[in-house]
Amino acid sequence: QVQLVESGGDLVQTGGSLRLSCVVSGSIAMINVMRWYHQAPGNQRELVASITPGGTTNYADSVKGRFTISRDNAMYTAYLQMNSLKPDDTGVYLCNAEVRPTLTTNYLNYWGQGTQVTVSS
Repeated sequence: QVQLVESGGDLVQTGGSLRLSCVVSGSIAMINVMRWYHQAPGNQRELVASITPGGTTNYADSVKGRFTISRDNAMYTAYLQMNSLKPDDTGVYLCNAEVRPTLTTNYLNYWGQGTQVTVSS
């Protein structure tokens, strides 16, 4: 069935950059909005950025001007370019996508396992 796999997380210094990827695979009829979430240990999951199939984006205030979400619809992939990283950006970044597995099924939210980003101070 539908699977999301994130990659690109790493340990970086303050001010560094990372590029995260989220690949959707499996049964895919349509993918609507795709989102990136951030979850620090002990904290609730927070929306970082979202992007529609047409490329409309939204960002959390904390990452505006630093992060850029993009997608390649043909490759079923979303990206999160993260620049000027801060220690507060540390945590697990999870990809979420609204996917219609077949034309006769509903849209469902699917989640990846997450990729760890650590920003040292």
